[in-house]
Amino acid sequence: MSEIGDAIQEKCLSFGDRIIRLNDYLLEQAAKTTSRKVPIHFMSVSNLSNQLLRSGTSIGANNAEAVSAISKADFKSKSFIALKEARESLYWINLLHRNGYLDDIQFESIYTDCEEIVKILTHRCKKLDEQPNKEQ
Repeated sequence: MSEIGDAIQEKCLSFGDRIIRLNDYLLEQAAKTTSRKVPIHFMSVSNLSNQLLRSGTSIGANNAEAVSAISKADFKSKSFIALKEARESLYWINLLHRNGYLDDIQFESIYTDCEEIVKILTHRCKKLDEQPNKEQ
């Protein structure tokens, strides 16, 4: 992998680490504040954080697949999927914040990290779109 590729993958891994810790934190907070009438796995915070866990950790997985792609078309496809997962993560982060599960400081921190990944992947995908596709 190139230095740039390594740096992108490291950012994706670090973001995935943060998402895992955030998921654990949100579920822990929900367990502390909820009455036992509604099981945590039925609560909105559980569903929202699970969606974020899936999309947030999928960014790095798809980026890793792109790096080891078998063709340029495969690289492009996996890169675009990683970008889509990053954008989806922004959506879930927004919903968690809008519904009071993330305070402003938590939101700004995790949202900014995700936005940075979106910008990096958007730049990569735009470059890929500019390249002629000789495999078609």
